Amino acid sequence: MNTNNSSDGLPMPRRLGAILAVAFGVGLSVLDATIANVALPVMGRELNISPADSVWIVNAYQLAVMISILPLSALGERIGYRRIYVAGLLLFTLASAGCALAGSLAALLAARVVQGFGAAAVTSVNTTLIRIIYPQTQLGRGMGINATVVAVSSVAGPTLAAAILSLGPWPWLFAVNIPVGIAAVALSRRFLPQNPVRALSGRFRWSDAAMNALTFGLMMAAVEGFSHEVDPRLLCAGCAACAVVGYFYVRSQLRREYPLLPFDLLRIPIFSVSVATSVCSYTGQMLAMVALPFYLQHVCGYDDVRTGLLLTAWPAVIMVVAPTAGVLCERIHPGLLGGTGLAAMALGALLLALLPQQPTTWQIVWRMALCGAGFGLFQSPNNSVLIASAPPARSGSASGMLATARLVGQTTGAALMAAMFRLVPGDSTRAALLLAGAFALTGSLVSFARLGLPLPEALRRRKPGEQ
Repeated sequence: MNTNNSSDGLPMPRRLGAILAVAFGVGLSVLDATIANVALPVMGRELNISPADSVWIVNAYQLAVMISILPLSALGERIGYRRIYVAGLLLFTLASAGCALAGSLAALLAARVVQGFGAAAVTSVNTTLIRIIYPQTQLGRGMGINATVVAVSSVAGPTLAAAILSLGPWPWLFAVNIPVGIAAVALSRRFLPQNPVRALSGRFRWSDAAMNALTFGLMMAAVEGFSHEVDPRLLCAGCAACAVVGYFYVRSQLRREYPLLPFDLLRIPIFSVSVATSVCSYTGQMLAMVALPFYLQHVCGYDDVRTGLLLTAWPAVIMVVAPTAGVLCERIHPGLLGGTGLAAMALGALLLALLPQQPTTWQIVWRMALCGAGFGLFQSPNNSVLIASAPPARSGSASGMLATARLVGQTTGAALMAAMFRLVPGDSTRAALLLAGAFALTGSLVSFARLGLPLPEALRRRKPGEQ
């Protein structure tokens, strides 16, 4: 059993194998959140389903992830993060085979739900594993690598899907996960450490997990209903049900010593501020990333291919900036880095909204690059603070909360974009970009507020010669 404590990290070269195992798993989970989008029309025709029904192929995966992240992260604190991660990879890989073999919508949806549970297990503890893999003084570097993997996977999804579909049928989209998943399992079993801290005492309450699933499931259903203009009466009933279930869920969690919804961690000021910053940033990013394709095609007149190429400027810059920001947070206060980064993202979104009617390629690219650089400067330091501010025994819940904040922000951003289409039909994309800038600016101000809060011990700058 591994005897390293959380401040030592893993020795080289075992650390490289461990971070590669995490990168494979995170990359697969992010890829499969978007890789099916491009194939929905083809899948709809071959499975003989309507476009509206085909959207459930994406939603089933997202819903499964949303409702299970916090319970799985809490379970990891009791039985071990490595066990949860490896089990998630195995489940994801087996479900990918089920997706590839599915011959009906029902079978495909069932496999996608299971695949989502596997992805949730991976993403619920991945940042916790990074905390264990890296020495605490180099935590930002690990978070930078993780941010880079997420950025690469998010931009590669549609491109990889198009390449696969040009060579074979849609089941190949899921079949390609199998060899990568097997490799990730092998690497994880060999290199990932056991929990270096004592597991939490107390039994895992499945009733709490069910309440969590109901609360977040109803919340996501309400957001989706709002986005798709569901009957207002049904929408109101769903919101009321969410409020009632949520009330009893929160009430029960406030009485727990180690709750699934980590109120004990949210009472730590710098943790709660980092969660709020994360929600604001991902809401703004999702608003912009959904609005930009419509803006570039409908306002600027670009075709699909050129639009796709232009959109890569944003995540491509994150790939460069995020690892650098992870190193910088060892020397510069993460609140200052995050606030500056989100201010830059807000400026970039504002400048995109103010583009001339017929902009040049350069005018678009440098504005998107500014947004990507700002987001990359924010992401690694913010994630480092959020994870490091939790006690080692609660790292799993901190990781789950980080993933939940990202999903809540992305879901909110997509819903707000749908609202812009209805509220500002003549200029919805510009309005959405302005709103994205407002969320980024809000996140910037919240991030700067951390300058007055004490940093976690792992991220405090040490004076020369200090041990």
